[in-house]
Order: sequence, then structure tokens, then C-alpha cells
Amino acid sequence: MSSSLMKDFLRTTGGTVVIDGRLAMELERKGADLNDPLWSAKCLLSSPPLIREVHLDYLENGADIIITASYQATIQGFKAKGISDKESEDLIRKSVEIAREARDVYHERCAACSSAIDVDGRIFNKCPILIAGSVGELWSLFG
Repeated sequence: MSSSLMKDFLRTTGGTVVIDGRLAMELERKGADLNDPLWSAKCLLSSPPLIREVHLDYLENGADIIITASYQATIQGFKAKGISDKESEDLIRKSVEIAREARDVYHERCAACSSAIDVDGRIFNKCPILIAGSVGELWSLFG
């Protein structure tokens, strides 16, 4: 993202942004078993709707930026599970698609809500939402 785009984004958010975090912990709190080398990326295989639900939870609690479930989503990690290179690449793309779906649902809910906070305390700010890709363990690819 260019610096002028980021400046514009910061201007629309009032100069401060909230980034989601601890995706794996929230997935586990909702019942996901992440005792696996893939961590939260395991849910790309087993429960994509749960990932979307957690993204939505973060958005409805004020996040301006959501992070994809791709920290441990590597071709090597998926290959160790018997998944082909093509399927692995598709799963990494899927992590972005899930975040986009959550953003779209959130924007639909924002459009339908007449105030910034609904009766359940969910936050519906009409600012843009950014999606950040999560990349982990890159050093192991070059070591």
C-alpha cells in the first residue's frame, strides 16, 4: 500500500487503527482444535466458516484491519499433510477470500444498521476495512 493510501486510510479512521489479533486463541475459544503444526491454518481445511465468524467478531468489536488465517499456511506445511502444491496455493488464497467475505458481510451489516453501535453492542463503523496477509516462518524457506 502506498504511503498516500495509508495516510488517506488513517484520515478516515481519525488517525488511529485497530488491528485484530490472537486469531488462534479466538478459534480455540470457539471450539477449534489447533493442536497441529498448521495452527489456525488448520481451520482453512476443517472449518472456514469459523474463521469468518472470528473475523466478523473482530470487526464488530472495532477492528479496522483484519489479518488472514495464513500465518502457518505454507506449501511445505500443507505438503506434510499430503496436500498438493496447487491445493496449498488455493488454501492460502482461501485465507484472503474468507477475510474478504467477512468484510463484505460486515459492510452489509453496517449499511443495514442506522447507528454506529447496535443493541448488542456491536460496532458498525462505516470506514473502510483493510485485510492484512499473515506470513510466518519465512526464514525457514531460505535456511
